[in-house]
Amino acid sequence: MTSNNASSGASAAERIEAVRSRMNAAAIDAGRRPQDVVLVAVSKTFDVPDIVPFIDAGLRVFGENRVQEAASKWPELKERQSDVELHLIGPLQSNKVGDAVGLFDVLQTLDRVKLAEALTRVRDKGARLPRLFVQVNTGEEPQKAGVIPDELDDFIARCQKELQLDIEGLMCIPPVNEEPALHFALLQKLAQRNGISGLSMGMSGDFETAIRFGATHVRVGSALFGTRT
Repeated sequence: MTSNNASSGASAAERIEAVRSRMNAAAIDAGRRPQDVVLVAVSKTFDVPDIVPFIDAGLRVFGENRVQEAASKWPELKERQSDVELHLIGPLQSNKVGDAVGLFDVLQTLDRVKLAEALTRVRDKGARLPRLFVQVNTGEEPQKAGVIPDELDDFIARCQKELQLDIEGLMCIPPVNEEPALHFALLQKLAQRNGISGLSMGMSGDFETAIRFGATHVRVGSALFGTRT
């Protein structure tokens, strides 16, 4: 896909700098260290030629929505830059766990017991698991994946104690028509209650707010790559 960037003519390095400047200012305003917030560049639907300039400009953390799409481009890109860290930020089918484990460094969308069990089976066969974030459906939207808040404590306890999975963080995608700050505050509270430090929240339009509420990872697509055609 060829990107249609809002800042037409801006180089990859300039777009990265613009986003990082906003991130740094938000972190400083919140009394946080800018280096404690990771920029996850959401490269879903963009092709290798669109992504290469951002790798060459220094970005190392990327997010993809689909296992099959990521498998079609990231082995080539990782050959170009071996220290790239790849996050799965879209839903994962249990029968794709083997493929995902071999490709991704971080899985942000652990959202059900069946998937957790599939991960343990792959691990018990000797595979190295990605780092794990639990996706939380903070808006309790029926069409959206994620553990609902009332069930989160039990889910995390089962993952940690019964399945011996290390849960590094929580992730959420607020409803589009609601104030994101309410959902970021809820995710922060849920993480603190469960002793979890990672918070993946905030996208191009609201990542400054997410940083104010403790985001450790922000997922930015359009502000870097432009709109998807």
